[in-house]
Amino acid sequence: MKILGIDPGLRITGFGIIHKQGNKLSYVASGTIKTPDADLPQRLKTILQGVSEVVATYRPDCAVIEKVFVNVNPQSTLLLGQARGAAICALVGADLAVAEYTALQIKQAVVGQGKAQKQQVQDMVQRLLLLPGTPSPDAADALAVAICHAHSGEVLSALKLLAPGLTKKGLRLRGGRLIG
Repeated sequence: MKILGIDPGLRITGFGIIHKQGNKLSYVASGTIKTPDADLPQRLKTILQGVSEVVATYRPDCAVIEKVFVNVNPQSTLLLGQARGAAICALVGADLAVAEYTALQIKQAVVGQGKAQKQQVQDMVQRLLLLPGTPSPDAADALAVAICHAHSGEVLSALKLLAPGLTKKGLRLRGGRLIG
């Protein structure tokens, strides 16, 4: 399975593609989509077209995107949400299933702790994918998103299959977690 990870950003959107075969992960490609110093609609158009081009070039089986976190500055959060929306539109426009994970979930899956620094994520991505060099921060984050899904996607799928039986027992799933 080929997994496309997206780290959304209004100035720089990172992308990373990995291949998962059994328990083995291998690097396919990564990079960034840089938007011009222009008005918001032009930047969003660049993200939409860039993600569409990545999908057309690498033909992933599924896509994963980082969820937006609430910044100290609400305006920044809104802008990031719009960049994320443009990327999601490109993904669903290509008929890809899109999974979402928080930064905390991604860092826990890749580094082992949710408060990991960017450099730690870069180092672990390099090690896990046996890369000859350190990827850029945005590309590393996108690869980390894909790695997170490779590790937890099967578990979440299995939980969703179990969900109807759990509901009968008074339990349910919320955000991939079992609650009673």
